Amino acid sequence: MTRLLSRLLLIAAITLRGAYVCAQTNASFPLIPYPASLEAGSGTFSITLRTTIQADAGFENAVTQLQRLIKQALGKPLATAAKGQIVLRKDETITAAEGYRINVSASQVVLSAQTGAGMFRAVETLRQLLPLAVEKRTASARLSVPALTITDEPSYAWRGLHLDVSRHFFSIQYLEKLLDLMALYKMNKLHLHLTDDQGWRIEIKKYPALTEKGAWRTFDKNDSACIRLSKENPDMAIDASHIIKRDGKALYGGFYTQEQIKGLVNYAAARYIDIIPEIDMPGHMMAAIHQFPDLSCEGGSKWGELFTTPICPCNEGTYEFAENVFSEIIALFPSEYIHLGADEVDRKTWAKSPACTALMEKEGLKSTAELQSYFVKRMERFFQSKGRKLIGWDEILEGGISATANVMYWRSWVPDAPVTAARNGNHVIMSPGNPLYFDNQPDANSLSNIYKFKVVPEKLTAEQASFIIGAQANLWSEHVPSEHRADYLYFPRMLALAERVWSKNLDYAAFQQHLPAHFKRLETLKVHYRLPDLSGFTAQNVFVDQAVLDIKKPLPDLTLHYTTDGSLPQFSSPALNKPLVITKPLTIKLAAFSPGRTRGDIYTLQYKKEAYQAAVQTFAPVKEGLQCAYYKKYYLNTGGMKTSEPDSQFVAKDLVVPASVNAPSFGLKYTGFIDVPETGVYSFYFLCDDGGVLTIGDKEVVNNDGQHAPIEKSGQVALQKGLHPFTLDFIEGGGGFSLGLKYSVGNGPVAEVPDSFFKH
Repeated sequence: MTRLLSRLLLIAAITLRGAYVCAQTNASFPLIPYPASLEAGSGTFSITLRTTIQADAGFENAVTQLQRLIKQALGKPLATAAKGQIVLRKDETITAAEGYRINVSASQVVLSAQTGAGMFRAVETLRQLLPLAVEKRTASARLSVPALTITDEPSYAWRGLHLDVSRHFFSIQYLEKLLDLMALYKMNKLHLHLTDDQGWRIEIKKYPALTEKGAWRTFDKNDSACIRLSKENPDMAIDASHIIKRDGKALYGGFYTQEQIKGLVNYAAARYIDIIPEIDMPGHMMAAIHQFPDLSCEGGSKWGELFTTPICPCNEGTYEFAENVFSEIIALFPSEYIHLGADEVDRKTWAKSPACTALMEKEGLKSTAELQSYFVKRMERFFQSKGRKLIGWDEILEGGISATANVMYWRSWVPDAPVTAARNGNHVIMSPGNPLYFDNQPDANSLSNIYKFKVVPEKLTAEQASFIIGAQANLWSEHVPSEHRADYLYFPRMLALAERVWSKNLDYAAFQQHLPAHFKRLETLKVHYRLPDLSGFTAQNVFVDQAVLDIKKPLPDLTLHYTTDGSLPQFSSPALNKPLVITKPLTIKLAAFSPGRTRGDIYTLQYKKEAYQAAVQTFAPVKEGLQCAYYKKYYLNTGGMKTSEPDSQFVAKDLVVPASVNAPSFGLKYTGFIDVPETGVYSFYFLCDDGGVLTIGDKEVVNNDGQHAPIEKSGQVALQKGLHPFTLDFIEGGGGFSLGLKYSVGNGPVAEVPDSFFKH
């Protein structure tokens, strides 16, 4: 018994020591994405101008990148030698296409890989281990690498980033910057959404009008929205370099020449990144149809209930145009994949077309959904004739799909779409709107939601799961008018996704520890990243006697600056470097600044003085839960429920939307009481998608109304102990929903509102 106990204690000690060493190693090497295996060694390897490089054949791109980094730090590249201290070695035992090993000792650095891609990934890991001098030369740069051994390979083959260059245009220089950052974090697919209703962005020599006219527009409603928002946020200002004057009009736009695209493709290839071109059709084609009206069944295109009038799949001229366009696209982009789009198609004009009726009868098609599938399959056969594979958004599942098409899943509200595709044997790229639409405003939960995103749906078997080939974040640019705004929306969320799809051992706490080092690197690389969220306050604040604004900075090197006159905080504004006591109603605008003076989000804090709201007395005993009225209707905002009769009512024990609420669009009105256990100032944090309003007593505490992506808003109310009338209105417009309510008392911790608080 004693011997067994001793053995158990020894095993436990070894396990704990291993866990401690693992945690210590993880914290000491802030790599993103974190490698599959890392063992710390003893000492460091110093790189000087006397250090030499030796590389096996096939690793020219990796050598070029490594020499660029070293030259940036030391002023000169390293000499090559038959026996170098830095060795790039081909290793046939490494079987993963992007796998690599790094061995660093005090005397040598050895990078091993079988492929050029694997070796390039090794160099990018080494880059993160080197000082920031490799990103920007300093006068006294000293380069050293800690001794260690790394073995690494990716979890998923598709690690993608998408950029919509149609709604707002982005320069070639910005795309190259984005490719560099993708390479740094081992992303390998850049999906360019090159055409849409708002602009055609790539030169097609057979149809010059597509860019001569289709690449330019007068300001639209999204431009107007950006102009309004730019008054409070300079990042929302439209880039003046994309505005021209023509015939007395200001036009917005731009396009890439074929020569520019060839250069960009080569730039990406040198970093082992594929550029996936998307020419979206049959829908989203207004920019083309305006130049060639006969492409549609009606002889033109206009906005309808869903989207714009699509091209007509029943005229041979449509296929001639599409094949001519894609022939030029395929000649420019060597990618294995070509993206057809095929999403959000308003098929009403097809149903009215005699030509479509005739084609459907001829082909035995029963619906316009099957007619769309006919178009997609015909285009896929054309792609295959050119040796390429088709990708479509998940709508291509409707009406039937070929066994070889690739599905990009985006509609969060159709959770079975990737399951259906994988079970059918179609490869699937996961890019659901929540959490991978990066045009959605980030908040304090964004990084966690991305990092913990389940790439493989739970319903799939291990065999079916193999058809999920990776994930991708999408940035739609309706409200992304500048490169600064794009940076802000991509970073640091891209880092969370990069680790999610590369790393085999995920540890969100460790990832958070690693982030500060990467903020410094991003700042050095002039990336306009989003600073961490500030906390310790709500948007609407109340106090009875006084309030204290005391913010714990998320990073020690941030400085906080504020104003009380309504102006935007600048680095020159008063610093908030100690608790601020507030004794009268006040509006504070607050922002954090990085050492490089990058400004974080601007927070507007309203402070109001009020008495504790009196608790109410009820004549009858209260019961657990809330009354809930269910409205099966689409609403733009919660106010629409005021003039509607509910379809049904039930008692809800919590704020979780029950499975019985299954209308595609709906409203819910929760009413009853909230039973607070002590007198105090209560903060409420209301997360919803789409909209919601929280009212306690006669006070609107949080207004998070309207149609929008998941976002959390907050407010405060002073409450006496006891029962208070409670109303929570919530609407869902279609596309998946989120609903959550948290609270805190005074300076206490934030927690979910307990079910026991709810009475009726």
